[in-house]
Amino acid sequence: MEGKDEDVRVGANRYRERQAIGTAAQAEQDGKDYKEPPSAPLFEAGELSSWSFYRACIAEFVATFLFLYITVLTVMGVAKSSSKCNTVGVQGIAWAFGGMIFALVYCTAGISGGHINPAVTFGLFLARKLSLTRAVFYIMFQCLGAICGALVVKGFQPHQFERLGGAANSVSRTYSKGGGLGAEIVGTFVLVYTVFSATDAKRNARDSHVPILAPLPIGFAVFLVHLATIPVTGTGINPARSLGAALVYNKDQAWDDHWIFWVGPFIGAALAALYHQIVIRAIPFKSK
Repeated sequence: MEGKDEDVRVGANRYRERQAIGTAAQAEQDGKDYKEPPSAPLFEAGELSSWSFYRACIAEFVATFLFLYITVLTVMGVAKSSSKCNTVGVQGIAWAFGGMIFALVYCTAGISGGHINPAVTFGLFLARKLSLTRAVFYIMFQCLGAICGALVVKGFQPHQFERLGGAANSVSRTYSKGGGLGAEIVGTFVLVYTVFSATDAKRNARDSHVPILAPLPIGFAVFLVHLATIPVTGTGINPARSLGAALVYNKDQAWDDHWIFWVGPFIGAALAALYHQIVIRAIPFKSK
């Protein structure tokens, strides 16, 4: 029996893991080839004289413009049909939003980071991933892009745009404003938490495939959140998207609940940033 026990013990330890996994890998990586990047300065005046800064802003504008153009047209296509069987339905709307985010993040991540959403920009700013200067300009260009995207759709189909509500967000009559706010908070938390996890610099340093795959989980998170919250608020989780549709449609029903689509996403983004930085990465508790 002793010989058998020895065989089992030796056999179990004969072939060790070549690469540590899970928390073991994280512990192994600490103190080796990874160093925490410095926090972005609050103000960086030099950015305003840099072409790369304005190139990034333009990339955010174009990405948000394309995002609104495709998604608003998709929503209108579903809304105008008398039979939902003849349209892509709610699932198709969710795929349009998630798919566009996947494609646009992939295209613009190397230029601007591929935010395409003021809530994402706000969350990354709170985590000191970008300066206040860049955050403000990004949000401005995202909102301008969203407005222009909705304007182009209205220019193509002005009567249908007015008749179908312009894809403007509003809280469903079967839900309270508190329920709508909660849905926006949780939905944005899911999105921004996914953004932090998918773009984590430490994971990128350890796993070379992570940067390549980052747009996929982000787009998939947008898809899933839309499936869950379209019946509640039409799914905002992106203040620029909500502002663009509301401003171009410009009816009372688009403005009645509009505050929810700013307050909810910003709260959700702040909670996601705090959770990732304090709980997941434990950055405030790391020894200097």
